[in-house]
Amino acid sequence: MKKEIELRKQMNIDELNDLDEDTRLEIEGFRTGTYLRLEIHDVPYEMVEHFDPHHPILVGGIGLGEENVGFMQARLKRHRWHKKVLKTRDPIIVSVGWRRYQTIPVYAIEDSNGRHRMLKYTPEHMHCLAMFFGPLAPPNTGVVAIQNLSNNQASFRITATAVVLEFNHAAKIMKKLKLVGEPCKIFKKTALIKNMFTSDLEIARFEGAAIRTVSGIRGQVKKAAKEEIGNQPKKKGGQPKEGIARCTFEDKIKMSDIVFLRAWTQVEVPEFYNPLTTALQSRDQTWQGMKTTAELRREKNLPIPVNKDSLYKPIERKPRKFNPVVIPKSLQAQLPFPSKPKDMPSRAKPLLENRRAVVMEPHQRKVRTMVQHLQLIKHHKMNKRKMKEDKKKKELEVQKAKEEAISKKRRREERRERYRQQEKSKKKTRRNVD
Repeated sequence: MKKEIELRKQMNIDELNDLDEDTRLEIEGFRTGTYLRLEIHDVPYEMVEHFDPHHPILVGGIGLGEENVGFMQARLKRHRWHKKVLKTRDPIIVSVGWRRYQTIPVYAIEDSNGRHRMLKYTPEHMHCLAMFFGPLAPPNTGVVAIQNLSNNQASFRITATAVVLEFNHAAKIMKKLKLVGEPCKIFKKTALIKNMFTSDLEIARFEGAAIRTVSGIRGQVKKAAKEEIGNQPKKKGGQPKEGIARCTFEDKIKMSDIVFLRAWTQVEVPEFYNPLTTALQSRDQTWQGMKTTAELRREKNLPIPVNKDSLYKPIERKPRKFNPVVIPKSLQAQLPFPSKPKDMPSRAKPLLENRRAVVMEPHQRKVRTMVQHLQLIKHHKMNKRKMKEDKKKKELEVQKAKEEAISKKRRREERRERYRQQEKSKKKTRRNVD
């Protein structure tokens, strides 16, 4: 089959060699290695001005789907030789397919329930998801990320490697949200909570959410309570205050309780990408894109802002004193005797047995001293016996380990001898068969 293909190919070449160039070009088309002249319109003048023939330009093509821009999801891992971890919303330069551009990624990890939870930093020795905005690339496209293009970088330049999973516009990245409030008015098992929400619209969004106090009492957000709390200001000519929620709890809470709500909120991925324009400037200049927050702080000599609420402090809580349980007398009469409260009146003076000093006789002191000596001798004997047993146990373990080693060596030798005999018998059988 191959000989027929080679013969047919050689016959075609011989036939085409006899034709002139124009006819051969119409039949065969442009051959490999033919020089072409490309005419490109709307080229910036900087590209012609800073053109360097020592750096050739590669010409390629992209598919129809790659002309659009959108959100891409990639599986990313920080390079093992890069010293620092990557931070969410720090700009990086990515090389995807034919394109190089700067973008702002948001890192996340997929939980067991399918939720994409935002990560502040990339994990150590582990993959994570990165979502960023830019020109779309087909799945399974390789991605290389770097921090900047300067040539005086001492450390390893490649910060991360990734592969495009999909361009998903519907994927949501969530992060934890903790809202803290305090009660302003308490009813039986209902309370009005303030300083947790800023408006009634925000309360409507969190209706039915589970809340909890520091003491462990669980509750639920019902609805906005501006009518109840606004009665008094309305009488005085004021407007009802917004952001106060009516909540129900399992038990009655106190004014000193702190109420908090744990929820999830969506993180928006910045719609930013900046194409690299290194061909529009001279090779001596370094392309400069968006700087990271750390670089701006370093240039302007600004300190890192410290949030006092984020600092770790020792928790000091005063012990809470609860009122004693009061059982009505009508209910006490119906209770069985073991469940009835036993009211023992406290004595003003302690009993005589507690106040009386014990003075022993000389004979009693001798007996007590003798008993103490006997107990001391007993403890000493028990400790001595225990030490002797421990020593004997260690000696037995050492002896057992030696015997096990000898037995293991003997079994190995027996196994070798048995295998040797089996191999000899196999060879003998093979010779007899031949």
